[in-house]
Amino acid sequence: MDTRRLFLAFLLSLAVLLLWGKLFSPPEPPETSPAPVETAAPAAEELTVAKGVTASEQPLRTGSPAPEVPLAPAEESGFGTEPMMAEMEERTVVETERFRAELTNRGAKMITFEILDHQNSTGGPVDLVRARRGFPYPFALVGGDGESLAVNESLFVLERGVAEGGSEVLTYTFNGPAGSVEKQFTFRPDGLFEVEVTLAGARQGWGLLVGPGIRNPGADELGNRFAQRSAVYRVGKEVEKVNSQSLGEPTAIPAAGLRWIGLQDTYFLTAAIPETGLGLAILEPVVVLSRSAEEPAGFFPFRSEDELSEEQEDLSRELLIILQADGERLSTVAFWGAKEYDRLEALPYGLEKTVDLGWFRPFSLILLKGLRWIYDHIVPNYGWAIILLTVVIRIVLFPLTHKSTVSMQKMQKLNPKIQAIRQKYRGKLKDKKGRPSPDAQKKMNEEIMALYKSEGVNPAGGCLPMVLQIPVLFAFYRLLSAAIELRGAPWIMWIQDLSLKDPLYVLPIVMGASQFLQQKMTPAAGDPMQRRMFAMMPIFFTVLFLGFPSGMVLYWLTNNLLGILQQIVYKKIQERREETEAVSSSDASKSKPGAS
Repeated sequence: MDTRRLFLAFLLSLAVLLLWGKLFSPPEPPETSPAPVETAAPAAEELTVAKGVTASEQPLRTGSPAPEVPLAPAEESGFGTEPMMAEMEERTVVETERFRAELTNRGAKMITFEILDHQNSTGGPVDLVRARRGFPYPFALVGGDGESLAVNESLFVLERGVAEGGSEVLTYTFNGPAGSVEKQFTFRPDGLFEVEVTLAGARQGWGLLVGPGIRNPGADELGNRFAQRSAVYRVGKEVEKVNSQSLGEPTAIPAAGLRWIGLQDTYFLTAAIPETGLGLAILEPVVVLSRSAEEPAGFFPFRSEDELSEEQEDLSRELLIILQADGERLSTVAFWGAKEYDRLEALPYGLEKTVDLGWFRPFSLILLKGLRWIYDHIVPNYGWAIILLTVVIRIVLFPLTHKSTVSMQKMQKLNPKIQAIRQKYRGKLKDKKGRPSPDAQKKMNEEIMALYKSEGVNPAGGCLPMVLQIPVLFAFYRLLSAAIELRGAPWIMWIQDLSLKDPLYVLPIVMGASQFLQQKMTPAAGDPMQRRMFAMMPIFFTVLFLGFPSGMVLYWLTNNLLGILQQIVYKKIQERREETEAVSSSDASKSKPGAS
């Protein structure tokens, strides 16, 4: 039975490793700057169909290069016969309580979109527009082959106004040789904005660009395995995520059933909620061509990994979205902002599902509300809030941990007797030829089980409570790695961001030492092999936690310290119980007749 307990412990450890590997992807490779590769426009039928979409839903394509966008002459466009274009480039700023957006009339594109409540690594506001060089900015127009249209360099005429309800409206209009285009941006009081684009005379083969990528990750984030970047979309009730590093070719997502689509990282989201005119959404991979994380990035879109050089295959990748229109007008609602769960849940789109709380989502939501309540009502510091919530969790789980500890204490007392039984059968477990003896093994196990039964000990009593705690532990882990509340949140001294690893590695080292001490104080049971395996766990966890966010390490450290405190209390109680039993035994012996 001890062998089976060892095997169960091994399976639990293996499950932890597999779950971490599943829940958190490895870090992305560093970025360097190769020369871009020239490539011909892809054949349209090379688009694959997104997960969850049947092949029959994919629009038919001819297999020839995509045609030019058919535009109407200016006099037939409905914009009038007079040319409409500005004389010079101008930037326009729209600022609300939540964001500051800057647009240019050159192509009517979004240049910056700063989230005012959140800071980047240099202390400025987070900009959700990835800085770039030689690549169109968001809301540029592209043709069916993905190439930038000439109108993106045209100077639009801006009309600025306020709509009913307080929405600020920017209407950009251009009418000239490059086409007749109107783009209207409506910035609503709720923090969302609407984009409506009319490309006069177009029937198919044009689209609106979103991305590539989201915001400007710093060097720490590029090397952080928890800072994942991906595309996410919802078809019906299902939410699908596409990792930026895994997509190797463009993927088509038909408009039928598409609720929304966006680009995201761990903490921020740029999502488009189509309203009218969408025929197809396309996810396209791009290679990031950048010398460092601090400079504007160059992007190389590719349609097949065969197009990439060996150097480019090792580079970081991002995704872009093309909202391909079905007609001359396309409109969408956009959410650009932080993944604050309550705010996303209040919107009618189900965007809160982009907050990745893992398999134990209900537990994570309860813990998130508890963490925020402590922060709002007890201590306005998320580091101390994590510690207090860990204490609450420990109290709630006390019946399980108590049962586990008591079971291990009983096993520890029985261990000498168990080892004596094993020693008794040691020479009988194999015959003279070295082959296992099933009968001897069976008799030994029966004798050990009889001992457990006579002493009232459940050999699985120490493991089962640990298994029951796993949902809560993993829910808290998932919460601490996904909650934007911890991003940029300081604790004390050198810990200035609980979402990043400890820069001095003090927390994980102290955590490993606390786990070693806790293990020394825990009642030892089982055979020497099992004890040696558990003795390696503090080293394993210390190495594992070196790159973990500080908030997660703080939780585990606090949990270890509470476990040590619990062991000290148990030891004191046990010592007093033994003293009482010794006194009672002594009094009983003295009370016997003939005792001196």
